[in-house]
Amino acid sequence: MDQYVELQSRVNLLEYHQKLLLKMLASPNLEFYRLVIENGISEQKVEAFDQLCENLNKKMEEQKAEGFINFHPLFSEFLYLLPEKLDTKKVVQACIKQHLHEALFREFNKYL
Repeated sequence: MDQYVELQSRVNLLEYHQKLLLKMLASPNLEFYRLVIENGISEQKVEAFDQLCENLNKKMEEQKAEGFINFHPLFSEFLYLLPEKLDTKKVVQACIKQHLHEALFREFNKYL
């Protein structure tokens, strides 16, 4: 039974990566998707990453409204919650190129 569950999760991962590859064929500048595939990141982890970025982006906007100009604590939170397989610098640059949460990652780029 364990082998079946493991096999099913591997098939799901391959199907997810195949979807990303098809998107990359249409638009080769999808650098974040390339990192996801290269590092074998699952769809669930990518969804969790996206949720993390949405939360951090919201916090950043709230802090900007309050007059904050330093967002290093948000960057530290990002580092702590980033999947360990992913390189921070590559993720930040890839997200900027792919226009994912661009304002957030442009800010994080200052801390690299």
